[in-house]
Amino acid sequence: MRRSSVLWIIALLITLASAVYQRTTGPSYPARGKVRLGTEEIKYRLPRAQGDGDAEVRVGAASQAVQGALAWERFKAQDQWTYLKMERNGGDLTARLPHQPPAGKLVYRVILQEHEERVTLGGQPVVIRFKGEVPLPVLAVHVICMFAGMLLATRAGVEYFSPSPSYLKLIVWTIGLLTVGGLCLGPVVQKYAFGAYWTGWPFGTDLTDNKTLAVWLGWVIAWLKVRRNGQAGWWVAAAALVTLAVFAIPHSMLGSELKYE
Repeated sequence: MRRSSVLWIIALLITLASAVYQRTTGPSYPARGKVRLGTEEIKYRLPRAQGDGDAEVRVGAASQAVQGALAWERFKAQDQWTYLKMERNGGDLTARLPHQPPAGKLVYRVILQEHEERVTLGGQPVVIRFKGEVPLPVLAVHVICMFAGMLLATRAGVEYFSPSPSYLKLIVWTIGLLTVGGLCLGPVVQKYAFGAYWTGWPFGTDLTDNKTLAVWLGWVIAWLKVRRNGQAGWWVAAAALVTLAVFAIPHSMLGSELKYE
């Protein structure tokens, strides 16, 4: 197998691992766990992100003696807790959290009881964020460009280990994909989902926006350095490492948040 093919495979595996890690961690990923109530072990998966409509909270509890309550309040709004009785649907207990405007958050907890025994799932409240509907073509192009940009960034980084490295073309493609997917379509997705084009620096603390800008700037600097000196490969390797480190930050950390007051 040719060395360039091996480097592409390595870059693809690293990119896939990074993408899976990013999407399966962070504040948008469901809160999972299990508790024991009576003689039954109950596994749960509590949503922490919701698009259009109310958010259904569903917990599997086979024992008919198990009852549940869903308590919720608006996040940072100094509300009183609202309690809903969970309805039984076969082997599941279900209730719905009311839909909120884009970037609105609710904090909730699920309380299960069997006879005199009671448990709160997860032991602490869960925060769920609501978002608007993003048109599929916009979202698809955004995701494809960002994944491809991350792949090209990683491939440019591993090019450092090639006997005769050639960086410029890989860097240009990386910058182009990050520009289209991150700086152009990223704000469009943000506007549809959370009602604002940009909530990163200097307007806010959204790490998704901030890390996109940081990575883009890193590759622009690497491009300028390599143009001046074609052997300045450590700038490319550094930009690739920064890209992996930055995109390892879970998606939606410190994201847009509706101020209810």
